[in-house]
Amino acid sequence: MPADLTGTFLRLGDGRPALRFTRAYGHPVDRVWHFVTDLGELAQWFPFRAEMDLRPGGTIVFRGETGAEEFTGTVLAVDPPGHLSFEWGGSELHFDLEEIDDRHTRFTLTDILAAEDTAARNGAGWEVCLAALDTRARGERFEGPHAGVHAPWKGFYEAYIAAGVPSGAPVPGQD
Repeated sequence: MPADLTGTFLRLGDGRPALRFTRAYGHPVDRVWHFVTDLGELAQWFPFRAEMDLRPGGTIVFRGETGAEEFTGTVLAVDPPGHLSFEWGGSELHFDLEEIDDRHTRFTLTDILAAEDTAARNGAGWEVCLAALDTRARGERFEGPHAGVHAPWKGFYEAYIAAGVPSGAPVPGQD
């Protein structure tokens, strides 16, 4: 059975390739902001553990699975509780939160890609990570890994390739 894809591959107005994911959560915008910026919450769904200096120009330190190399990024913009963006590994992540009403928030993640051929790989990874966030937002516990080589991303990866999303970048831990 093919995986249901929730990401959209697109080109931004400046021509850069990107992936965009949108969700609606039954929480006020401040609670969803907490999912994005609280380090304990972030660890439940984001692909790396992070330490953030949450201000423009601030450093973010990312740590992966045991033995994975640590790397850093830079906070590009912070506008609580509506926007956070940062650079990491040559790509940019943008989190945009929009209040739908006092109990619902639209969450949009835009991954601006450093290289077009990373789209299928990154899309597959985000599908698993965002499934963990969706579960967390429902107040449930996500079972299994949400990041790393043991996360169930391969079906999504194959579905993105079948959908014509650019691919070919190395997959860490697989190549």
